[in-house]
Amino acid sequence: MSLDHSNPSFLPGPPVDRTTWEGFERWCRTRKDFIPAPVLTAEEFALKTRRQQRIHNLHRLATHSSLPIEATPMSERVAHAVRARVEEGAFSHKAGTRGGIMVNGDGAQGKTETVCEAMALFMEEWLHLHNYMNPDAMPGTRDLVMPVAYVRCPVKATPISTCQRILDFYGEDYKRMRLEDLVRTVKIAIIEHATKALVIDDITRLKLHREADQDVLDLIREMMSMPVTLVLVGVGIPTSGLLREGSRDPKTNEWIYPPVKDRGRSPNDHAASQHERRFQVVDLGPFRYGTAKEMAAWITHLRGLEGHMRLLTDTTGLLTDGDMPEYLFRRTGGIVGVLEKLIQRGLRLAIEDKSERLTKELLNQVTVTPGDMPDLDAESGEQPNIPSHKPKPTTKAKGRNTVFDDDGPAQESAG
Repeated sequence: MSLDHSNPSFLPGPPVDRTTWEGFERWCRTRKDFIPAPVLTAEEFALKTRRQQRIHNLHRLATHSSLPIEATPMSERVAHAVRARVEEGAFSHKAGTRGGIMVNGDGAQGKTETVCEAMALFMEEWLHLHNYMNPDAMPGTRDLVMPVAYVRCPVKATPISTCQRILDFYGEDYKRMRLEDLVRTVKIAIIEHATKALVIDDITRLKLHREADQDVLDLIREMMSMPVTLVLVGVGIPTSGLLREGSRDPKTNEWIYPPVKDRGRSPNDHAASQHERRFQVVDLGPFRYGTAKEMAAWITHLRGLEGHMRLLTDTTGLLTDGDMPEYLFRRTGGIVGVLEKLIQRGLRLAIEDKSERLTKELLNQVTVTPGDMPDLDAESGEQPNIPSHKPKPTTKAKGRNTVFDDDGPAQESAG
């Protein structure tokens, strides 16, 4: 029997960096390509060779590590608001300032994935409408169109480093540039690449207690004067100072920024002619569990997760029967990112101990800590408030677990 030495289809390819235009475009194109492990019964699994079982277990591990982002009532509302704001600016024929939108919420609520998915859908539609070309490209120049730019603020960000991150997305050179030159180059890049939405994630890393406070506010308002819709994503935006000097319009419920005042150091060289800039602020919060409607939404979300679990037993009801929904809410506080980590840990343990079931007793053995979310900066308040839990390991003595062991290709011939 010949052996198939090709790489399994579930092996990850090169890491995707959405903070470059090549990476963001590739993520948009491939974000739904992953094929989860097939659903097998214990009997079907037992008919496989040891090596085939090993491969299937690894495929299940990849499936559980790649759980899709389930839409929630809260994320759907935010996604609709973001896309509506971007479309209003992109399809407008007016030359005036585009309104922006701020997405606020605590850590691990799914803000980034919600915004990126909304922008991917917008980008696909926009490119299709323009036959995947830049309608405003100059003759003799590279015909590159990037409707969406996505960047993340560096930790302890400054206006200069934020501009540099934006130019990194486009692959632009910015050596020895002052802030004024950086802002000007950002504007040119946005226009030349036909960018309609600029997403700046982790915006609250721009601290407003330092000497460059006013430069940060000036930078945001200057970006709003560019022909692009600004989408800012962050934790604790209302209390971060980003809305300082702004006022809420009682009619539209939007935050209004006055024009930049010329203090001799603002990068905005035409501030006096600018109109007021408007920001819509939307919140993405956790699930609640106080009313029948809120409980039903939580159970619907859990039922969606059940469909993505790959155990050798029927997963229907594992997360939704009895008092399991209440238990999971108590363990996670309704935070989708914490729930995902808890379920992933439980699924791996259920495979390793061969129980192939998620129970409260099994989940009591695992815990989720801020260390499980290393991309969230603690100093910026991005790490979620995870309910405390003391693991309760089973008393049964166990030897080394061999469920993921590989006996090598020699076993394949036995099949």
